[in-house]
Amino acid sequence: MSGSSAGSTVPRRQLGRHLRELRTGAGYTIATAAELIQWSPSMLQRVEKGHVDKVRDVDVRELCRIYDAEPDLAEALIGLARQANTEEWWHSYGDLIPENFDVYVGLETVATSLTVYQSELVPGMLQTSDYARTLIRTGYPSGREAEVDRRVQLRIKRQAMLKRPVRPIRYDVVLHEAVLRRLIGSGDIMKAQLKALADASTRPNLNVRIMPFTAGYPTGEPIGSFTILEFGVDGKGNPVEPPVVYLEGFTGDLYADKPLTVRRYRDAYQAIQRAALGDQDSRKAFRDLAKEYV
Repeated sequence: MSGSSAGSTVPRRQLGRHLRELRTGAGYTIATAAELIQWSPSMLQRVEKGHVDKVRDVDVRELCRIYDAEPDLAEALIGLARQANTEEWWHSYGDLIPENFDVYVGLETVATSLTVYQSELVPGMLQTSDYARTLIRTGYPSGREAEVDRRVQLRIKRQAMLKRPVRPIRYDVVLHEAVLRRLIGSGDIMKAQLKALADASTRPNLNVRIMPFTAGYPTGEPIGSFTILEFGVDGKGNPVEPPVVYLEGFTGDLYADKPLTVRRYRDAYQAIQRAALGDQDSRKAFRDLAKEYV
């Protein structure tokens, strides 16, 4: 086991977060758990904070045994440990980490703000259940209806972060006009989805805007969808955790937390936002576009 390095912090932060949740869920203090695995309390604390760049498989497995973790979760955490020192972390589905272990949702759950540019689809955080169901059923054509229902409910459940009464997540999103004109399901589904976007944009913690086709390429070149996750600041104004850029792919996802990469995507978002319609014009456009679907 060694100290932190220049690699991506995302895998080891997620590993530490899950280990901490397992420990507290099992009712162990730092001191008690450290004694059981024969570490110092400070070492366990550093692992839980993601400050250790290499944790052995055998140690993760033993902690999972102590905490009585499910076998699938234990395997996922071992996979995280093995990838805890990569430069830009590419999470390939089913490679080391089981496919049903959602790394992104784990990050999203603890984020304080999300900055999103979406050029393809309405983001999951803003999808209606019918819009989500259409996508999920298309993506899992052989899936049983109960499994489709489960996936829809999980997606809708995530949206509670936008509506919680205490410290709701800050959500800034720009949708390319193509997202709104791409038919998902039926005209009725699109009409309801556009109305839902208009309604969502009235919430004080949400900023939902449209980048029209007429904006061209405000970044100077094509750019795909991305999300910047931020995790708040401490009493001194420093980030609690480094921000992360998330790029979703068909066979895997990229998590980037190098400062230069994050800065470039922030600059790109600012250019996109400047080219987008204003709040009120976007809201009106959502409602006008909804009328086009019959």
